[in-house]
Amino acid sequence: MKEITILSGKGGAGKTSIAAALASLARNAVFCDNDVDAADLHLILKPKIKETHPFDSGSLAFINQEECTNCGTCLEACRFEAIFTNSDGFPEINPYQCEGCLLCERLCPVGTIQTTQNRNNQWFISDTRFGLMVHAKMGPGEENSGKLVTRIREKAKELARENKAQFIINDGPPGIGCTAISSITGTNAVLLVIEPTVSGLHDAKRLVELVNSFKVSIYAIINKHDINLEFTATVARYLIDNNIPLVGKIPFSEMFVECMLSEKSLVEYAPNHPISLNLKTIWEKISKNSIH
Repeated sequence: MKEITILSGKGGAGKTSIAAALASLARNAVFCDNDVDAADLHLILKPKIKETHPFDSGSLAFINQEECTNCGTCLEACRFEAIFTNSDGFPEINPYQCEGCLLCERLCPVGTIQTTQNRNNQWFISDTRFGLMVHAKMGPGEENSGKLVTRIREKAKELARENKAQFIINDGPPGIGCTAISSITGTNAVLLVIEPTVSGLHDAKRLVELVNSFKVSIYAIINKHDINLEFTATVARYLIDNNIPLVGKIPFSEMFVECMLSEKSLVEYAPNHPISLNLKTIWEKISKNSIH
């Protein structure tokens, strides 16, 4: 069983479109959307949910103002400035700034502050037309997204073992944050999607540095390579200098938008289009030759 994680240094590079295309090409695979903060692979794969599970994203504090003595201890102690004085002159907690550290609860001299587990998050096991998918939904501003990625990846591996799947394909998050770190740990290979722009290469370099720290193999695709052929050559030189195999280049095409509006991958929408054939070649390189 091989686990392939598709990542990009920045948003908008085309990572999810490529992940969906590879999902439609893979046989006997389990899919996992690791971009839990802004999941969108489901827009193309249209999963039918089989199981729903809650996820605790952290603790939230609440002040019982009927018992509060207004001593000000919590206001002074909160380093996140999550506690403010409301219009009634009593301390109140802003749930979007509260980090759930429990310090105010511990320091309150009359025990009027209580914390509860925030369960405004869920993860799912679903069927898609290509196979099983594990994905999640987090509320705005929720915490522990990296822990959630770890949880759904564990489940994807469990399902892959049970179903004797040959591949796990992860649509990872952009950037180098906690969710990216959780997506890289223990994967067999990273497929890096790079946009040939200054910011695209800059952010890709940061991501390469992160992936290398985990000693995970990296392969690269330059997406929208024809928007700046000179800079595409610069990206290609960077990949050569850093021993990163370039498995394919994909031109800019409005067809990606058309297929998304049709809720299909490009390979489904136009199977004989040159880009679809290119993606098939890329998948063959990754699945058969590039990952050991």
